[in-house]
Amino acid sequence: MDEEYDVIVLGTGLTECILSGLLSVDGQKVLHMDRNDYYGGDSASLNLTQLYQKFRQSEPPAALNLGRDRDYAVDLIPKFILSSGELTRMLVHTDVIRYLEFKVIAGSYVYRDGRVSKVPSNQSEAVMSPLMGMFEKRRARNFFVFLQGWKEEDPATHQGMDINKIPMKDVYAKFGLEAGTQDFVGHAMALWLDDDYKTRPARETIDRIILYTRSMARYGKSPYIYPLYGLGELPQAFARLSAIYGGTYMLDKKIDDIVVDADGKFVGVTSGGETVKAKRVIGDPSYFGAGKDVGEGGKMRVVETGKVVRAICILKHPIPGTDDADSCQIIIPQNQVGRKNDIYIAAVSASHNVAAKDVWIAMVSTIVETSVPEREILPGLQLLGNVVDKFISLTPLYEPTAPGTADNIFITKSYDATSHFETVVEDVFDVWQRVKGEPLVLKKREVEVEA
Repeated sequence: MDEEYDVIVLGTGLTECILSGLLSVDGQKVLHMDRNDYYGGDSASLNLTQLYQKFRQSEPPAALNLGRDRDYAVDLIPKFILSSGELTRMLVHTDVIRYLEFKVIAGSYVYRDGRVSKVPSNQSEAVMSPLMGMFEKRRARNFFVFLQGWKEEDPATHQGMDINKIPMKDVYAKFGLEAGTQDFVGHAMALWLDDDYKTRPARETIDRIILYTRSMARYGKSPYIYPLYGLGELPQAFARLSAIYGGTYMLDKKIDDIVVDADGKFVGVTSGGETVKAKRVIGDPSYFGAGKDVGEGGKMRVVETGKVVRAICILKHPIPGTDDADSCQIIIPQNQVGRKNDIYIAAVSASHNVAAKDVWIAMVSTIVETSVPEREILPGLQLLGNVVDKFISLTPLYEPTAPGTADNIFITKSYDATSHFETVVEDVFDVWQRVKGEPLVLKKREVEVEA
């Protein structure tokens, strides 16, 4: 391996594949390596045999009658795509959209007062919704009218509030919104994981609600779209983009060592006794000491910031209370179950080409708060009805301890507990800025996503 590259990318998770695609388009000479023999890393979609091998080291039990292996593409990390969000914009900008097909998620639901209710997708659903009483609906309507009419340059639309300065709790107070409505707005629409947002400037929350309502308006049923054949299609699509622009891919390559010089600067990567050189390396935390006390050269390169517990559940029926939906999201706001963080349920089915006929895949996840993680997702598991089989995973969340500009080692973040990809795209923008020293600019191309 005498050839020198501009960038070596380690791991084929979505973040890494987006970056290798964008860097290849930018004219960088990219080598992309992964220890696994499949694309996607932590964001892969597995067939039935791979799923059972990963979690049980066994074959799928014949007695469960789960159908053919190839009918399955089970996501390891459950996330949906906001139809007007940054990932959609990135897919359109790079033209990666042409490698993918999407389907709209049938509905978004929220758990409140012991029952699952649909998040209204239009005015008539809002009027009928049991989420709010008659007077509260009027107050909520005034709040949403304010958001729709708000214009940065027109102080008359601000109702005396500077949303860049005042906390979100003051905006709620201004419109007299009840605690339950605040839960619904902050967690089912702004998609915050906890209540810390209430004390921060309102602008961020209002921007999130506007993104949600814009995404909801795009296709009508829910704000989310999902790729046919699973989320593992996303990193593969960006890998294809990289290859078109000269990127080189090597799967099933064990990384033996990250080589640095006497000053601690990156030199290359050793695999199978050979070292390939490059100016920089980008990779997911598992390649840089994640799970070990110390990184390369006695220096900690990544730090654990928390853990996520996830349950992949196989069902032979739709989730009760979702109108027999072929797919849905259910958010259990933390206040409803006495927690600090929300619990998420994401469900897809055979109609998305990710499971056999009449099989649903439901994933329950949350941020770990106690020493008994599986007990923390019980409120979500109890909403699923009969579960044919389930696989529990406990995943540490890592992020880099340094920006990487000093040693040319740029590390991405682990995939968090959010139900969408907006934080993944934020990480892409952040790493690009660190690597290139300039912001990533996506030019607008008005292309509609078919879903």
